[in-house]
Amino acid sequence: MDRLQKTNALQERAMKSMPLGVNSNGRFWGKGCTPYFSRGKGSHMWDVDGNEYIDYRLGFGPVILGYAYDEVDNAVIEALHSGVTPGITCEREVEVAEAVINMCPAVEMVRLVNTGSEATMNAIRVARAYTRREKIIKLEGGYHGGYDYVLYSTYAPPTAYGNRRDPIKIPASSGIPRALDDLIIPIPFNDPEVLELTLKRYGHEVAAIITEPMLGNFGLADPKPGYMDFLRKKCDEYGILWILDEVKTGFRVAKGGAQERYGYRPDLSTFAKSIGNGFPIAAYGGRKEVMDIVGKGVTQGGTYAGNGVGTAAAKATLHIMQTQDVHKHIDSMGTRLQKGLAQVFSEVGIPCLISSIPSIFSVTFGLEKNEDARDWGKADSGLYKKLAAKVFEKGVLIDEDPREPFCLCYSHSEADIDFTIEAFRQAVKEL
Repeated sequence: MDRLQKTNALQERAMKSMPLGVNSNGRFWGKGCTPYFSRGKGSHMWDVDGNEYIDYRLGFGPVILGYAYDEVDNAVIEALHSGVTPGITCEREVEVAEAVINMCPAVEMVRLVNTGSEATMNAIRVARAYTRREKIIKLEGGYHGGYDYVLYSTYAPPTAYGNRRDPIKIPASSGIPRALDDLIIPIPFNDPEVLELTLKRYGHEVAAIITEPMLGNFGLADPKPGYMDFLRKKCDEYGILWILDEVKTGFRVAKGGAQERYGYRPDLSTFAKSIGNGFPIAAYGGRKEVMDIVGKGVTQGGTYAGNGVGTAAAKATLHIMQTQDVHKHIDSMGTRLQKGLAQVFSEVGIPCLISSIPSIFSVTFGLEKNEDARDWGKADSGLYKKLAAKVFEKGVLIDEDPREPFCLCYSHSEADIDFTIEAFRQAVKEL
């Protein structure tokens, strides 16, 4: 019997009402292999056929504690009985804002929104208003949301990027107005020489440089030692604001995100995903001097900003992080998994690059280093996709897209990790 019989039937039904049968392009894996979710608990999820999986996608990263985490869900249920969208600020919004400020060293004031895209979009608007400039520098391969201003040079093959010293601007989608080309400047990651050359040419027109702590949309590229310090120094030199996009890393790589773990001091920061254990809530914040212009000629609103469901989830999630050894456990499980996978691939002589840190990392084949999007484009994506399909059959869920990282949560156990390592061992032998 087909183990995905109900899944495939639901896909056929869904494709009649939704493009590709999904509500986000990244959820479509193809016909006959796209999973459809039924329920989740802890580190496990079940599809509509009842197949059980140990999950390392975790909704693209936000499930930091685990699915259906009782303490968070109970807080949300309590909030539901009080009304969730009053259009008036409630005390819980203030408590969440205070928790973010307390946990994140570079944040002095904060606004709550609903999605990572909203957070980065508003941070860019604030940067433009504060500096009275319009251009934005972003790094090739970086993803900062699904809106036109930042969807440039995100998914392109390395041959399309042009010369490193004079990169080509590549819209990531049809429908992006070419009039926006003049407002974005993509450059390679980890290349201080190109950053310096770019700033000498455009520096006094640039409002902000937006970057993730490690670029997480093409196999997790870590910054070279000193690169972020150099970027910070150049921002100060040219009067540019540094926007650190912690949508993926905030509250995941440490309680206070990458800015706590690595000592970064951006002018503005953005958060989403792990702040609410999967419930829709996000935030942007930064230096008081910069954030203080919001509402004083700089608009930001939202019917659902600070809604009762999101803030209840965030308050509970952040409290758990502050009072329990969440990140110690996640790092322990992630380290166990990284070492186990490295051993599996070593046993059969498959060169493998495991990059970044235990709570969020990537497995890449065919590369000795992954320093920018141009490196990653040379990876052996075919082998990764075959492995992802094989371990999926064995009850382990990773993304079929090799650009997406493995994510760990507080609910992953040693038994989960050991099962996963053995599933990879068997999958490698079968391939």
